Amino acid sequence: MSPKGLLSMRATAAIATATFRKMLIYSNATNNCKNIHSAAHFRSGAVKPKPEETNFALGRIICTVIPGLFVGAAISKTVANFLEENDLFVPEDDDDDDD
Repeated sequence: MSPKGLLSMRATAAIATATFRKMLIYSNATNNCKNIHSAAHFRSGAVKPKPEETNFALGRIICTVIPGLFVGAAISKTVANFLEENDLFVPEDDDDDDD
């Protein structure tokens, strides 16, 4: 392939890449605007009513975090026992009576 043809291919690729980026940026900006406007207004232009708020958000957080901690602790305990049984990792007993 001649250098002139290679330059032409590079220029074409650069133009295609720039065009694709512009289209991608424009489509993202357009989609974001549609999502923002449709969240607060009806198509007719009327403002949607304020959504209901739940007062038990702290309860939801607690009901999610506590079981997650217990499941994570159980998984960690199981993996630690497996590693110790198969002699992959055995913690050493360090005596700190050297003082």
